[in-house]
Amino acid sequence: MKAGIHPEYQAARIVCACGNIIETRSTVPEIHVEICSSCHPFFTGRQKLVDTAGRVEKFRAKYGKRAEEVESPEESAVEA
Repeated sequence: MKAGIHPEYQAARIVCACGNIIETRSTVPEIHVEICSSCHPFFTGRQKLVDTAGRVEKFRAKYGKRAEEVESPEESAVEA
């Protein structure tokens, strides 16, 4: 390896949004992440449902009335 062209490999801290701190080594002294193995649903077995910008409500407002107005085949067979 050539001298003087490689970055310094030093102790580093990885800080998650959940507050978990992981000590490791990197060329960057501190790394901030949004999700880690302590809070990720795949590793914890818990599911966090996040409704971003009311997407469920927008969908229900747009398509909810049509679902109520449409008559199911079972109801039309009972009336006939």
